[in-house]
Amino acid sequence: MAIERRQHVTESRPLLERRRELHALDEALAALRDTRDGVPQAPRGGLLVFTGPGGIGKTALLAQARSRALAQGVTVLSSCGGRNEQELAFRVVRRLLQPSLAAMDGGELRAFLDSWYDVVAVALGLEAGSGPHAPDPSGVREGLDWVMTRLAVRKAPMVLLLDDLHWADVESLDWLTSFAPRVADLPLLIVLAHRPDDLPPGAEPLRDLPGSLGTRPYALEPLTSEGVARIVRDEVGDEAEDEFCEECRQVTGGSPFEAVELAIRLGAHNLRGTRHELRAMRDLAAAVKGRGLIERLLALGTSTVRFAYAAAVLGESVSQELAATIAVVGGEAAAEATERLRAARILAEDDGSGDGLAFVHPLIATTIYRSIPPALRVGLHNGAAEAIRAAGFGPTAAARHLLEVPCEGRTEAVACLREAAREYMRAGAPEAARRLLARALQEPPLPEQRAELLHELASSTFLIKPTATVAHLREALAEPGIDPELRASIVYRLAQALAHIDQVAEAAAVAADEARRTTHPRIRLRMQADHFVWSSYRTDEPDPVARSRRLARLAAKVTGRGLEERYILGLRAWEAVVCGEPRQTALEYAERALRGGLSWTDENRGFEVPVAVAMVFLYADRPRRAEELFSRGMAECEAKGWRGSHLALGQTLAGYIRYRRGSLAEAENLVREGLRIADRVEGAVPAQWFAVGILIQTLLARGRTAAARQVADQHRYGRLVPNAVIYPDPRTVYAELLLAEGRADEAAVLLLAVGEWLDGREWRNPAWCAWQSGLASALARTAPDRAVRHAQDAVKRARDFGAASAIGQAVHTLAEVTGGRASLDLYAEAVGLLEQSPAAYELARALVGHGAALSRTGQVQEAADRLYRGLEGAVHCGAEALAMRARDELAAAGLRPLPLRYAQTDTLTAPEREAAELTVRGVSTAVIAGKLRLTEQGVRHLLSSVYRKIGTDASGLAAALESFPRQRP
Repeated sequence: MAIERRQHVTESRPLLERRRELHALDEALAALRDTRDGVPQAPRGGLLVFTGPGGIGKTALLAQARSRALAQGVTVLSSCGGRNEQELAFRVVRRLLQPSLAAMDGGELRAFLDSWYDVVAVALGLEAGSGPHAPDPSGVREGLDWVMTRLAVRKAPMVLLLDDLHWADVESLDWLTSFAPRVADLPLLIVLAHRPDDLPPGAEPLRDLPGSLGTRPYALEPLTSEGVARIVRDEVGDEAEDEFCEECRQVTGGSPFEAVELAIRLGAHNLRGTRHELRAMRDLAAAVKGRGLIERLLALGTSTVRFAYAAAVLGESVSQELAATIAVVGGEAAAEATERLRAARILAEDDGSGDGLAFVHPLIATTIYRSIPPALRVGLHNGAAEAIRAAGFGPTAAARHLLEVPCEGRTEAVACLREAAREYMRAGAPEAARRLLARALQEPPLPEQRAELLHELASSTFLIKPTATVAHLREALAEPGIDPELRASIVYRLAQALAHIDQVAEAAAVAADEARRTTHPRIRLRMQADHFVWSSYRTDEPDPVARSRRLARLAAKVTGRGLEERYILGLRAWEAVVCGEPRQTALEYAERALRGGLSWTDENRGFEVPVAVAMVFLYADRPRRAEELFSRGMAECEAKGWRGSHLALGQTLAGYIRYRRGSLAEAENLVREGLRIADRVEGAVPAQWFAVGILIQTLLARGRTAAARQVADQHRYGRLVPNAVIYPDPRTVYAELLLAEGRADEAAVLLLAVGEWLDGREWRNPAWCAWQSGLASALARTAPDRAVRHAQDAVKRARDFGAASAIGQAVHTLAEVTGGRASLDLYAEAVGLLEQSPAAYELARALVGHGAALSRTGQVQEAADRLYRGLEGAVHCGAEALAMRARDELAAAGLRPLPLRYAQTDTLTAPEREAAELTVRGVSTAVIAGKLRLTEQGVRHLLSSVYRKIGTDASGLAAALESFPRQRP
C-alpha cells in the first residue's frame, strides 16, 4: 500500500477555457521569482484556490501548476485528500512532507527538525506512537509550521499542491488553515483545490481562507460548446458535426472529465460524429459514470469485480497484492483483473509506486464504492483491517476500516482500536483518538477493560469536550474492582476536568471523597494534596481557615521523600505567601518542595503546584529564581509539545515576573503572546483570565489606560467573576482600571468587597493582593482618614511578610494619602526600601512622587535629583505616562531634563540585531526562526532581550534601533 497518492495523467491534453486561471497561476509563480531591473527581489508567497464540482478540471489545473513550476526550477510538494481516508489523522500532511523528509538520513533528519522532533515525529509518521507523552494539537501545529517554514526556506522557492481538500482529514485542514496566513512572508505558493459543496461541516475556516488573505477562489466553469467540440474533434476528426458536438456537451454537462472520457470512447468505437451516431454516443456517455459504469464493470467478470471492489475499499492508492488478498483472488487473477480494469479506463498506474494502482478519477472510485452490496462492503473492510495489520502497515491504517464494521465484541478489534488511539494521542490528534475509543467502547471491551478504556476515552476528550470527559470518568468510577493506581488517575483527571469547566468546588469534593475512601497511604496523601489544590482555588470555599490549618499540620509531618509529600510542601509554601506569614517561612517550604523535583508535565499531577512554588519566589523578592523555574517549566512543556494552556499560562506568568521587576515592554510582549495562545486554545479559560489581568496591569503601568479598557471590554473582564482564584485578583485589577479612569467611587466599592473576601480567608499579604493600597487611593479625596488607616494597615501587613518591594509599595501609598510635609519621610523610606528590591517600576514611581513632594515644599535641588532618577527609571521601564509626569514636574520646577544616562552599556549581539532588523522589516517570527536556526520561542526570547536593552517594544523598535548605537556612552 503506497504512501504517496498517484499523480498519473492518462493523456497529456491542453487545458481549454482556463485562460483566467492559468494567468493567475503564472502571476503567482512570477511573484516567487520576482526581479526588478535584473535584481532579484524578496519572493512573495501567495495562495490560489480552485473550486468546482467533481470532474470540472481542478486536478488538471494542479497538474499544469506542477509542470510550470518545475519548468522554472521551483520545488513542488503535493498531496490530496481521499474519500476513504478522512479518518486517518494527518494523512494529507504526511503525503505532503514525507518525500522530503525521507530523503534525509536519521542524523540529518533530527538536526533538521531540531527540538521539534519529539513533537511532530508521530504526526509525520516518522515513528510509532508508543511514547508516554502526548503533545497537544496546538503544539503539533506549531511544529508543523516549523517544518514547513524550514523546508520553504531551504528549498526556496516552493509550491504546495493540495487537491481534493473536501476529503482531507480534520487535523491536516486545521494545520493548513492556521499556516496559510504565513505564506506572504515565505517564498511559498500554496495551490488548493476542493469541491465547495462537499466540504465537511468543520471546514468553514478553509472556505473563508482566501478572503482572509485578500484573495478569492477561482470557481471553475463548465466547458462551452466550443470547448467540448474541440475535445470531440481531437478524437473523431474535424468532420464531427456541430449538432453532434452540442449533444455531447449536453450529455456531459460541459464536464471536462466526462467530455474527455466520452471522446476517447467515441474514437475507440470509430464513431465519426454524425447525427446518425447520436444514440450510440448517448450509450457510450452513460457508461462513463453512474449505473452505466457499474454495468460496464460487471461485464468484466466476477474476479475482476471483486478486485475492483477491494481497490475501492482500500482508497486512493492501491497495492495490487493487498487488493488481491482482500478480494481473495490469486496473483494471476489479480494481474488479469488489473489489465481488464486498465483497458476499461477504471484503473491506471500510480506513477512511481511500482505495482501501485489508482482509479482514473475519484468519481469512478466513489461510484464503485457506493455500488458494493452493504454486507459485502462490511466483509471487505473487515478483511482490509486484518490484511493491513498482517502486512505491517500499523494500527491506524487498520483501525479506519474497523470503523466500517459492525460491533461484534471482538477483543482483537478493541485492542487494535485502542492501540491506534494511543498513536493518535501521541500524534496530537485527540479527536481522531476519541472516534476510535468511542467505537471500541461500543464493541464492547471485556468487563475488566471497561474502566481503563473509559479513562483513555476521557483523556482524548479533555481538550475537546471537557464536559464529556466528566461523564466518561464518572462512568469509569462506577465500574467494580478498579486497580487503585488507575482509580487514583481517574479521580485526578475528573477533578482536573471539573476545574477546567469552572466547577472548582466539585473538583475539591471529588478529591476529598477519594482521600476518605482509599486505604492506600500514598494514594490518600496524593488525594489530600489534590483536595488542598482545588480547595485553595475555590473563591467560595466554606472554611478556608480550617483547611489552611490542616495543611500546616500535615506539612509539618512530611519530609519531601515522595512526589506527594513535595506537593504538600509546595502548597504549604504558597499558603504561607497568601496568608502573609514571614517570607522566610514560605521560601524554606518552597526550597524543600523543589529538592526532589517538581515536573510541570506530569500528566497525572498537573502543574498548578509547580507554578505556585515558582510564584512564591516572585512575591518574596526572588524574581531571578522564579524566572529560572519558569524557564525550566516552559522548556519542559515545549519539549513535549504542550503548547496550549500550559504554555499560555507559563508565558503569561513569565511576563508577570517581568512586570513585577519593571520590565514593562518585555512584560507586555510576553503576556500578549500568552493571551494569543490562550485565545486559540479551546477551553483555556483560566489562562485567559491570568493573561487579561496581567496585561491590563502592565498597560496601566505604561500609562495606556484606553488600551487597557479595550482589552477589558474585549474579554468582558470586570463583568464576570470566575469561580477559581486567579492572580492578580481580577476584581482588584479592574478596580485599578477604574481608578485610572477617575472612577474612584466604583473602585472603592469593588475593593471593599475584595477585602472582606480575603480577610475571611485570612489571606492578608499585600504582596499578593494590594487591595488596601488601592482602596486607600480610592478614598483619598472623599475619606482621607479612612484612606490613611487602610494604608497604615497595608504597611503593617507588608512588614509582617517582610518583602522590601511590598513594604516599599505600601509605604509609598501611605505617603501619597498622607500628603504635605508629613509625607516626605514616608516617601524617602519608600524609596530606600524599593532600592533594595527588584521592583524597578515601583521605585521609579516612588522617586517621581518624592521629587514632586519635595518640589512643592520648595526643595528644588533635592527634587531635581529624585525627578531625574525617576524619569530615567520610567524610560527604562517603558512607563510612558510616568516619564511624562516626571518631565512635567521638572518643567513646573523650572528645570530641564538632562540627557538620559543608560545603565545598560552592552550592545546588541549579532543574533539580536538580525532578529530586530528582520522584525522591523515585517518578517514573521516563523521565518526569523528558520533564518537563525532557532525555535519560535527562542526568537521571542531574543526579541525580548532587544526590547529590554533598547527600552522599547515592537511598536517603537524601528526608531530605537536606528538611534540605539549612538545612545551608548
